[in-house]
Amino acid sequence: MRLSIFFDTILLIAVSIFFYLSIPMRSSSVIYMPQGSIAGIITYLSKNNFDVNGFDKYILRIMGKPQSGWIDIGETELTKGDFLYRLTKSKAALKDITLIPGETMYFFIRDASNIFGLKEADLWEAYHRYAPFPDGVILPNTYKLPLGISANYLMQYLVSQSMNKHKELAMKVLGRFDEKQWFRYVTLASIVQKEAANQEEMPIVAAVIYNRIKIGMPLQMDGSLNYGQYSHTKVTPERIKKDTTPYNTYKYRGVPPYPVGSVSMDAILAVINPADVKYLYFVKTRNGNHIFSTTYQQHLKNIR
Repeated sequence: MRLSIFFDTILLIAVSIFFYLSIPMRSSSVIYMPQGSIAGIITYLSKNNFDVNGFDKYILRIMGKPQSGWIDIGETELTKGDFLYRLTKSKAALKDITLIPGETMYFFIRDASNIFGLKEADLWEAYHRYAPFPDGVILPNTYKLPLGISANYLMQYLVSQSMNKHKELAMKVLGRFDEKQWFRYVTLASIVQKEAANQEEMPIVAAVIYNRIKIGMPLQMDGSLNYGQYSHTKVTPERIKKDTTPYNTYKYRGVPPYPVGSVSMDAILAVINPADVKYLYFVKTRNGNHIFSTTYQQHLKNIR
């Protein structure tokens, strides 16, 4: 009798688990999994709105530990059992996308659209959903992302990763993260990124910007007009005349409201720690570097 009850209990448990693993659920076709314990992974998935719970960690202990990195779930509608199994077995195929320092979201989103087969409109919508500013949020880097990723997930991941880096650097350099203050630095850095010929010039260009602001002089930087689709467009007198956006530092005094493009950590550090110089002007030489000067008269001589 007791043996019969035991087997009935085992059968009931097995049937219950079978039905539990047959529960339908929804998932992204690809998901990013952090390294960590099974319990930590279940917590991570739950926080990201996946239908998992504490019981699933026991199932995973039998199936095997989930892989870290990008996982190719494949389907958006599947059973709980299939979902948990694929966490342990299905690595996603990855492709690289590079955001270079100084490039704008306009061109980065165009690249992402071509590489991952996503609509530019969907990428823009997702970017604006997660990013606090029109540009300068995603940090320059080469990112390995899975084929099949959605526009929403792609931007959520890139913005989240970059914002964490922004916060880490702010805490390291300033001891705190104030989003408004930090992205004012990023805005200044985005102009430095466009103007400086190399890393060594960055603190000097930053000093020129601060020196002009100090005396109420317009920044008059071509780099501020290389925003968005104009990232690679030469700034002409006609363009300066026609552009009515706040990025036009020839027409409007002060700093533009948002970054004009992506920025390197070197550019950010340059505006936080500018060079101790009194330069107000600079001009590009034939070798691509700049000559700096403190007076307009000397600047005119350098131009000649």
